[in-house]
Amino acid sequence: MASNRLEKKDYIKTSLRAYFLQNGFNYGNYQGLGYANMLYPALRKMYRDDDDKLQEALKENIEFFNTNIHFVPFISSLHLVMLENDTPTKEVRNIKMALMGPLAGIGDSLAQFCLAPLFATIGASLAMDGLLMGPILFFLGMNIVLLLAKVLSGLWGYKLGTSIIATLSSKMEQISNVASMIGVTVISGLAVNFVKITTPIKYVAAMPDNQEKIVAIQDMIDAIAPRLLPVLFTGLIFYLIKVKKWTTYKLVMLTIVIGVVLSCLGIIA
Repeated sequence: MASNRLEKKDYIKTSLRAYFLQNGFNYGNYQGLGYANMLYPALRKMYRDDDDKLQEALKENIEFFNTNIHFVPFISSLHLVMLENDTPTKEVRNIKMALMGPLAGIGDSLAQFCLAPLFATIGASLAMDGLLMGPILFFLGMNIVLLLAKVLSGLWGYKLGTSIIATLSSKMEQISNVASMIGVTVISGLAVNFVKITTPIKYVAAMPDNQEKIVAIQDMIDAIAPRLLPVLFTGLIFYLIKVKKWTTYKLVMLTIVIGVVLSCLGIIA
């Protein structure tokens, strides 16, 4: 009888399926469909005797997800190890969501700002001398290094996950809570830095010496709580997603309408 336990080759296969992570990209859940597709063969093996659990596991993993495709195997391997050891779904999700942001930054920086310029510089210099080896070197160099990144990060996630489960199983809930807090911190930092909302409203205040002073509402807000307007708008979006179950498309349309109307009225800039 075939075993439901995953083997190292299953983790390597899942790591290689990272190439398909972007195939299902959309503005509803970004890489959510691609991530579920990555895990599908492994999940099918784990739940070969229970179709309901397989469907439930796939539904849980089509939610919003966005990270670098070269380091996503680290997350998927860690994810699968935790599932195999019956780690509660909430704890697995917290770890998954906390890791996607930092690994996206590391992976994007490595691929786009380190490897690509390095191999492009070498390849371009060879190509300018009329050598066909220039573009070949760029193509092979990039793809071989990034292939190794996928496989090695996947195996690292597997080894790390195994050691964590073996030694820290009693503290996984605490680790999960810490990971969740890190994730919230990262999202908060992104919100206040990338959500740009200010108000140009000003009014004239009369001073005791019969002089007038122009007071900017934005300066008053910043004195009380800097970045308050972006935080309030982010809170509104969170409420609409979490409580009202709005889709991304409705949120985009709402943002456009609010932005255009309030800008025309001179309320926000």
